[in-house]
Amino acid sequence: MKFELTKKFSERYGQEPAAHYFTPGRVNLIGEHIDYNGGLVMPCAVTLGTWLVLAPNNDNVIRFNSLNFEEQAEIQLADSYTKTGPEWYNYPLGVFNELQKEHRIPTGLDLLFFGNIPIGSGLSSSASIEVAMTYALNHYFNLGLDKIEIPLLAQRVENQFIGVNCGIMDQFAVAFGETDKALVLNCDTLKHKVVDCNLGEFNLAIINTNKPRKLAESKYNERVAECQTALKQLNEEIKLHNLCELNAEKFALHSHLITDETVLKRATHVIRENDRVGLAAKALNEGNLQEFGRLMYASHQSLKDLYEVTGAELDAVVEFCTGYKDVIGARMTGAGFGGCAIALLKKGSEDDFTEKLTDFYTERIGYAPSVYISEIGHGASAI
Repeated sequence: MKFELTKKFSERYGQEPAAHYFTPGRVNLIGEHIDYNGGLVMPCAVTLGTWLVLAPNNDNVIRFNSLNFEEQAEIQLADSYTKTGPEWYNYPLGVFNELQKEHRIPTGLDLLFFGNIPIGSGLSSSASIEVAMTYALNHYFNLGLDKIEIPLLAQRVENQFIGVNCGIMDQFAVAFGETDKALVLNCDTLKHKVVDCNLGEFNLAIINTNKPRKLAESKYNERVAECQTALKQLNEEIKLHNLCELNAEKFALHSHLITDETVLKRATHVIRENDRVGLAAKALNEGNLQEFGRLMYASHQSLKDLYEVTGAELDAVVEFCTGYKDVIGARMTGAGFGGCAIALLKKGSEDDFTEKLTDFYTERIGYAPSVYISEIGHGASAI
């Protein structure tokens, strides 16, 4: 890949690249729609990701090119920027905008991106691009950002420049991921611990529903608002910063304060899902993959019934998995509304699983899914 990207960069810009970087995508193994509620999530980095190749130029411009998108941009180096539209290069442009507030980028740059994360799949292609840009500029120009500052800056770009009210999980996972490890992250304190994630005789299958989705235009922000409503009503009796400060027992004592049935369902999912993350970490530490798989199924059911973010496509994938003998757990991952599901699939069954799932899903939905087999990979790095 490094050789191929070097060749493509030279063809585009007429010079050799000065540095190469890679940032993965991520899947969240369990703990969905918890990050913006201050609770526990369990993401891991995957081996799909974003490559960034760069070199300085003397033209005082930033040139954005991608092997995935036709849109290109050449933008004058400036003190600040505004979002120009929906084009992909707004994500790295937002990073420039954020860094220019405190760190001066001293030269123009020629940039070439390539990613093999399915766009809009829920595997955090946007976070991967944002962290790739932040990590690369910090490393290349020696800006002095601490490791934790990289995902925090990338999250600000997503929230303030792009306009999506995401939590910290995606950016954190693609920055801090470790090979064959899962991260248990407290999204309120940003404290985390590493959990061995030895899948043994199983692989991580990632199933893209191929349903078109754009997170900024989905009901994601609506779910955030519903959780904020629940928090406000609970604070009439108790003082909370986040919903996940409550456990199930304490929530039961105060849930009467939530007067809207839909908002109550959302909060109930959040509290129960937060508890499932702790149970999942215990199962992995004990090597109990069967229990971990059971918790995955329970998570999906809650996201379907209480949080209502799954939909026919994701439900069809998980329904198939429940009846397939070599899958021990499956669930949607990411924000939902399409995107991807994950499954713990016995090694050696990949071809049969893909063929039979494709037939089942196509008959049910009308078009085929895409199946990827991934290992648990490492976080952002120079190549």
